[in-house]
Amino acid sequence: MQTKPEKDIELRTKVNRETARLPWTELLKHFAQGNVVWVANSLDLVDVAVRISHDDKANISQWMNSGLIAKVNDQQAQSWLEANAELWACVVSPFILVQEQKALN
Repeated sequence: MQTKPEKDIELRTKVNRETARLPWTELLKHFAQGNVVWVANSLDLVDVAVRISHDDKANISQWMNSGLIAKVNDQQAQSWLEANAELWACVVSPFILVQEQKALN
């Protein structure tokens, strides 16, 4: 029986520890392979990673349909390259989830 994503503290801790800021240039080869997924700032990157790990189809579909997660497109990639952007990133094999740094209020 699979645990509920919101209760999976061990996986959440592991993903959190493995999340890092990376320059977009280090992710380009993964982008070229179609494995980089953008996550909107309104979502918690670690929560999304945990839910993808648990194959939480309901939430993933809702986020995709709402435009809150999507494969990185060419325009985003070019913009990040030109800005020499650093993104938060974490791996949920075979994908790398990325999120722009949230603005400080």
